[in-house]
Amino acid sequence: MPKIVILDGHPLNPGDLDWGPLAALGELSVLARTAPADVVARAGGADVVLTNKVRLGREEIFGLPELRFISVLATGTDIVDLRAATERRVVVSNVPGYSTASVAQLTFALLLELTHQVGRHSEDVRRGGWARSLDFSYTLAPLRELEGLTLGVVGYGAIGRSVAEIGTAFGMRVIANTRSPRAGAAHPHVPLDELFQKSDVVTLHCPLTPQTEGMVSEERLASMKADAFLLNTARGPLIDERALETALREGCIAGAALDVLAVEPPEGTHPLAGAPNCVITPHVAWASVAARKRLIRMTVGNVRAFLAGAPVNVCLPP
Repeated sequence: MPKIVILDGHPLNPGDLDWGPLAALGELSVLARTAPADVVARAGGADVVLTNKVRLGREEIFGLPELRFISVLATGTDIVDLRAATERRVVVSNVPGYSTASVAQLTFALLLELTHQVGRHSEDVRRGGWARSLDFSYTLAPLRELEGLTLGVVGYGAIGRSVAEIGTAFGMRVIANTRSPRAGAAHPHVPLDELFQKSDVVTLHCPLTPQTEGMVSEERLASMKADAFLLNTARGPLIDERALETALREGCIAGAALDVLAVEPPEGTHPLAGAPNCVITPHVAWASVAARKRLIRMTVGNVRAFLAGAPVNVCLPP
């Protein structure tokens, strides 16, 4: 019976979902969290290792001689050294598409918070602001309408396309940038610099790679419209966070909403937490109950397929 170890099961399943279908496939050990220094010891003897955010680098992969299969409990695979896994003949699979609807939904929750500041207005009402008002209606900041604005989607995979469709439903004009433009795509492809310059809203949905790290640079932020918004529900290191803080404080852009940061959790108080018009949520776009159920179901499928000798959703080094 194969030994299966989950290195960081708590974020995916804090107790409201069932590990039973996975336990039926082997000897299952579920660890709530695993520190980097403990990976080899805790996964020792495992044939199959599942990880969400615990890194499996070259040292860990070569330090686990029984390891045959890694199933990433996510879509992005930047936490696994795919080249080392290939050298060791360890198969790596991911879970594509499980969170598309949830991430697209949170993307617009963040955007609507920037345009209508629902939380700020609700809190002001709780503090008695409406009761003290001389008028039946008041606003704490200008409210923005989405219809007619240009939405720039960076990364035109499943999530990017879903966000583009929702933007279209709001009456937005959508432009996109992707590594592999496709003929006949529903929305026009434009160069990245042009997208930043023309968009009223820029939303990031691309993977983290050496080429995309820091892509939202000081120069690109400076090229954006002064009343533009920036959204990130992809990966934190896509953005130069110091440059973004400066851009927000100096009014180079109107606001930002982020579900991801370069270091998670942040070390102490993050500089962006005090920046004006900056909304930050704790990496929750993926975490709806429906998405987490799909993630477990698809992971069970990954493990079952590997054990049957026909792995699916296999990830190869770039």
